[in-house]
Amino acid sequence: MFAALCGAILIGFPVAFTLAGVAILFAYLGWALGAFDLGLLRALAQRIFGIITNQTLIAIPLFVAMGVILEKSKLAEDLLVEMGRLFGGLRGGLGVSVMTVGALLAASTGIVGATVVAMAMIALPAMLANGYDRAFSAGTVCTAGTLGQIIPPSTMLIILSEVMSSAYQQAQFREGKFSVETISVGETFAAALLPGLMLFVLYVVFILVRALLQPRIAPAMPRAADAPFDLVRFATVLVMPIALIVAVLGSILGGVATPTEAAAVGAVGALLLAAIRLSKPSERAPYHAAIAAIVAIVVLASATTIRPQRSDATALDLALAALAALLCLVALWGVVSAVRRLARAGVTRDIAMGATSVTAMIFATLIGATIFTLVFRGLGGDLRVEGLLEAMPGGPTAALLFTMGVIFLLGFFLDFVEISVIILPIVAPALLLMGFDPIWLSVLIAINLQTSFLTPPFGFSLFYLRGAAPPEITTGDIYRGVAPYIGLQALGVALVWLFPQIATALPDLLF
Repeated sequence: MFAALCGAILIGFPVAFTLAGVAILFAYLGWALGAFDLGLLRALAQRIFGIITNQTLIAIPLFVAMGVILEKSKLAEDLLVEMGRLFGGLRGGLGVSVMTVGALLAASTGIVGATVVAMAMIALPAMLANGYDRAFSAGTVCTAGTLGQIIPPSTMLIILSEVMSSAYQQAQFREGKFSVETISVGETFAAALLPGLMLFVLYVVFILVRALLQPRIAPAMPRAADAPFDLVRFATVLVMPIALIVAVLGSILGGVATPTEAAAVGAVGALLLAAIRLSKPSERAPYHAAIAAIVAIVVLASATTIRPQRSDATALDLALAALAALLCLVALWGVVSAVRRLARAGVTRDIAMGATSVTAMIFATLIGATIFTLVFRGLGGDLRVEGLLEAMPGGPTAALLFTMGVIFLLGFFLDFVEISVIILPIVAPALLLMGFDPIWLSVLIAINLQTSFLTPPFGFSLFYLRGAAPPEITTGDIYRGVAPYIGLQALGVALVWLFPQIATALPDLLF
């Protein structure tokens, strides 16, 4: 069944339909051979309904919308220009600029495609014009974009959290524990933050060391007299993404908001920042007022409980309720004005289409995967995989090494959504029964899954870059450029394996 799935995907058939089609085909084949009970398929409606109504997964379209809005608002372009002015005088400085912007956009948007395409169109021509090696430039841009999957918030971490939480519950049921613990998206975000920053540091050190040893591949950029570095302008450009990161990630890690609520705040915040970026200074009053009103609402809601319908409500309660209602109206006015501004700029259709298409692809794959997993388990596939892992010489460590190797190899042909929803539900319960920490295991797998964006021939970042890169960048240049970064990601996995505190310290502190 698994071989048929891989074969159909390699032929090029759409993944979501391949998952469902292969599952139904093998369900009837198993029924004909007396190896499958068709009554199991009655659970499909409940499973699909569970995916569509999952409160956590609602964060995915909101985070996707946030990323698309920031891409269309040219925020990445402003950041790259200012970072180039700051670091350009160093050998490898443009590469450091690209990687830094990639990390900032990762924490702001979590969207790989938008980041890679934006930097391919803005940074690559500047790097090539400044004498940077083509392969080095292509590899740096590609890798900077993938930071959006390991630095929270990201769609990969949301999906991974859901899958691992379900696997963790299954493992506890198998152990006879019926008061089960779960893994929250907030814990996964907290666990991935330090490893994501660690990867960013590894990339920057590699760029600087290689530029020092091979000056010709990443020469220093001469400072232009007409475009000097301006600290005030730099701070102005930087404050918007930093504010969004604090609002979204800070509210999740601080326990103020759930990931879904924080994603909604992020989408509204991105909308207002995009409107500010696309409007004249004299037209920005509604957006500034809306941001101030939203901040005031959060402060007010954190400081007191506003319930004017209580029988013992005082005059102060009623006054606070009236103030809160007024602040909501101001925020609504700003948001409506921002939507109108983006509509006049002609980007609302692109935002809606981009967010809807990515969300539909993810949810269609999730639905196809739940059908595949149900039939695979009905045929006894999960028991065979579990038996294989338990029988491996070397015990739990060998089983985990084997699993990580399989995930890495599958990354050459499948993307993170497919691996997360097909492979992990099968292998994760068995690994957790062996005693591995679910949070630590989630981060190890997340870094491994990140490499699926860079591994040829089907790495998504490679496709994004190939479509947006200048014609002088060849596919061979891209493959050669990403190879060292794949090695650095393997080093990142090894460091988290050897020092689990990198992944577990922050969740332990916050949760």
